[in-house]
Amino acid sequence: MHVVPLPALADNYIWLLHDDRGQAIVVDPGDRAPVEAALQERALQLRAILLTHHHNDHIGAAAALRERHGAEVVAPWDERIADADRRVGDGDAFTLEQPQARFDVLAVPGHTRSHIAYVGAGVLLCGDTLFSLGCGRLFEGTPAQMLASLERLAALPGDTLVCCGHEYTAANGRFARQVDPANPELAARCERVAAVREQGQPTVPVPLSSELACNPFLRIDSDALVQWGRRHAAGDRIARFAALRAAKDAFQG
Repeated sequence: MHVVPLPALADNYIWLLHDDRGQAIVVDPGDRAPVEAALQERALQLRAILLTHHHNDHIGAAAALRERHGAEVVAPWDERIADADRRVGDGDAFTLEQPQARFDVLAVPGHTRSHIAYVGAGVLLCGDTLFSLGCGRLFEGTPAQMLASLERLAALPGDTLVCCGHEYTAANGRFARQVDPANPELAARCERVAAVREQGQPTVPVPLSSELACNPFLRIDSDALVQWGRRHAAGDRIARFAALRAAKDAFQG
């Protein structure tokens, strides 16, 4: 399976997965134009559309693509996503025949209450739950929910490719270095990110193993983050996570 990030809107990524027989899946299409262009350029047939959550920058083009291509829409159980051919939730698994792929579904509430992630074909399609070097804002969930969701994702195999919904890596890296300044792997990662972005290239997908080594939201129990939490009067690990997310929300770098 080929995995292609399609830049869309201001800083979104729509994910295109396709096989060598010209069969394709798109994930979280907030904009129709980049999808249509990629399908035409690669001579692909769109067979399925996977949605992670209800925000319009992730579903805005799903209905038009479904109508144009006859693609099956797979979505979480959420009335705010009006049109779906298949509804899925935590613990579900499904198989697509074209392109041939099997996905497991994980409930990952926090950013939204009904957010799901898809795991299959060696990739993690995580929407706005886990970002490269960061995590999503808590619009509808609690810190405890988001921390639990991130821990579910962190337990996946390290070679899983993280395919997130936005290009936030550079800014996330600047914040991460503020809270985990002595992490050499993080420093090296930020250097690579700067070089990639200077060339106008995406920073994702990225192996989960790199996120485990560098992403402060996945390192909440590391010595560096425990010490940071003590300085910010965040006692237990949920309070520490909440303080970390609040600090990121306020970060101006």
